[in-house]
Amino acid sequence: MKDKIVLITGSGRGIGKAIALRFGQLGAKVIVNDINPDTAEAASTEIKKAGGEAINIVADVSNKLAVQTMHYEIIEKFGRVDVLINNAGVEPTGSILTMDEWAWDRTLNVNLKGAFLCSQTVGRAMKEQGGGVIVNISSIAGRAAGLRDRAAYVASKTGLVGFTRECAREFAAYNIRVNAVCPGVIITEMTSHLRQNETQMKKWMEDIPQARLGEPDDVTGLVIFLCSDESKYITGQAFNVDGGKVMS
Repeated sequence: MKDKIVLITGSGRGIGKAIALRFGQLGAKVIVNDINPDTAEAASTEIKKAGGEAINIVADVSNKLAVQTMHYEIIEKFGRVDVLINNAGVEPTGSILTMDEWAWDRTLNVNLKGAFLCSQTVGRAMKEQGGGVIVNISSIAGRAAGLRDRAAYVASKTGLVGFTRECAREFAAYNIRVNAVCPGVIITEMTSHLRQNETQMKKWMEDIPQARLGEPDDVTGLVIFLCSDESKYITGQAFNVDGGKVMS
C-alpha cells in the first residue's frame, strides 16, 4: 500500500477510522473524510502522529457538489485516487409505522446515494488513470434477515450489496475492482445502543459462534486484502465479517 492514494469516507470514527489508521501504517497517503470536522481532524492527526501521511476533508457524501469538490481537492494535491472506501453511514432507529420521512431519506442518501456519487466521481478518474479499487462497507443486515426497527438502514445496506455487484460489472472493463465487506456487530459508536441492552446483547452473543462482538480491527484485514494485488481476480463479491453470526 506504500504511496497509494486512499480515500475513506466517514473515517472520523469507528470502522472507517480503523481502516484509515491501518492504511496509514502501511504507507498509504490517506484522505480522511467526515462530515464532522473535529473527528476528521483528530483521525488524520492520529495517523500523522503514528508516522503516516494524511489529510482530512469535511464533506457530505450525499451532496454531489460536495463530493466533486472533495475529489478536485484530492486530485489537485495527489493527482489520483487509487483506492476508494465507501464507509460513510448512518443508522436511525424507529419502526416503519413511526419513522420520519427525513430519517428515511437521510439514511438512503448517505448510505447508498453517497456510495453512488463517490463511485461515479472517483470511478471516472480511475477509468482515465487505468484502474483502481473500490470497497463498499455494507452490513450483514443487507445480506440476510434484517434488524428490528432499522428498515431504512437495512434497505440501504441491501441496496449497497446490489450496487456493488452492478458497479463491478460495469467497471471491470476499466480495470476497476469493486467488492463489499459486510460487518456484523462491531463495537463502535454506532452500535452503542446494543451494548446498553443486556437482553439484546445476550441474544446476539448466543448466535455468534466466536462468542464475542467484533472490533473495528477485525474488519481492516479483509479490506486491506481486497485493496491489494493479492485479490486481483476478485470483484463483485460481498464478504461477511461477523464471527459466524447466524441470521434468522
